[in-house]
Amino acid sequence: MKKQAQFGFNLSLSKWLYVVCCICLWLVLAVSAAHAGKDRLASPLFVDARYLMDQHDKVVVVDARSEKAYKKGHIPGAVSAPWQPFTNMAGKPGDPGWGTLLPETELAAKIGALGIDGSKPLVVYADPPGWGEDGRFVWMAMMAGIENVRILDGGLAAWKKAGGSTTREAASPFSLEMVITQWDNSLNATTDWILANQDHVKIVDSRSQSEFNGATKYGEARGGHLPEAVLISFDTMFEKNGKLKSPAKLTRLFQSAGLKPDDPIVTYCTAGIRSAHMALILRMAGFAKARNYDASFYEWAGMKDLPLEK
Repeated sequence: MKKQAQFGFNLSLSKWLYVVCCICLWLVLAVSAAHAGKDRLASPLFVDARYLMDQHDKVVVVDARSEKAYKKGHIPGAVSAPWQPFTNMAGKPGDPGWGTLLPETELAAKIGALGIDGSKPLVVYADPPGWGEDGRFVWMAMMAGIENVRILDGGLAAWKKAGGSTTREAASPFSLEMVITQWDNSLNATTDWILANQDHVKIVDSRSQSEFNGATKYGEARGGHLPEAVLISFDTMFEKNGKLKSPAKLTRLFQSAGLKPDDPIVTYCTAGIRSAHMALILRMAGFAKARNYDASFYEWAGMKDLPLEK
C-alpha cells in the first residue's frame, strides 16, 4: 500500500511539473512574441547609427537633405538626393500635378544616376523631424519597387553622437540602369482617388496646427484643411532628440486621433513630403492601408471647387 501511495504521489507530481513546464514555456513564447512584435514595429523601417557603421560598406547611403546642407557636411560616401529632382516642378505650386513623382521612366533614370538599381540595401537619412525628406525618399523608393530600404533613426545627429565622421567631399556615384518592374500605387492617393473614396477613408493632416487652422505659409492658394481631416502634426511622432517615438507611444498617438488598423487612411501635408513619411510610419505601426496624398494640399487648395474647412 505504501508503494502504491508513493507511486501515485510521484505520478501526480510529474503531471504537476509537466503542467508548470508547459505554462512556463507558454509564458516565454508569449514574452518573446511580444518582444518580436515590438521589434517588428521598430526594425523594418528604421535602423540605428551602429547598424549603419557596421554595414556602411555594404549599403548605399542616401542624404535626403537639401544640397546646401549636404555641402556643409555629410556621412562619408553618401549621395545627395533632395526630393525636388524626383518630382514634377513644371509650373507653380497649386497647378495640377505640381510636386508629384515623375513618370516611371524618368524617375528610374534619376534613381539610377545615384548608383541605385535596387540590388543593394539603402539607408536614407536627414535631420528629423524636419520636413520628413528621408521618409519621402523611402516612400518613393518603395513606390518604385525597391524593398530593402531603411531610415537612419535620429538622422545625421544620431550618427555624429555615435562617433560617426562627416565629410564635405561629394560622392561620385557610378550611374546604374534602374528598371521599375513593379509600381506600387497602394502607397499613393490622388485627388480623384480621395474624391471617389471620401465616404469611408480617414484623412490625416500632418501639418502644423496653424496650417490646419488656415495659415498659408508656403504660397498655398487657400487656407484650411480637407473636410473631416484629423490633425496629427508630423513632429509629434518624434522625441526631442529626433528619434522616432516608441511603438507604444505611436500607437496611442494614432488611436487618439480615432484611427483603427483596418481603416483606409490618407495622409497629406503641403507637398506630400511630411505625409509620405507619416504614411510609412502608420504602415509600420500596423495601419496597413495608409497612403500618401502626393499632390497634397497644394493641389487641393489650388482647385477652387474643392471644399475646405477651418
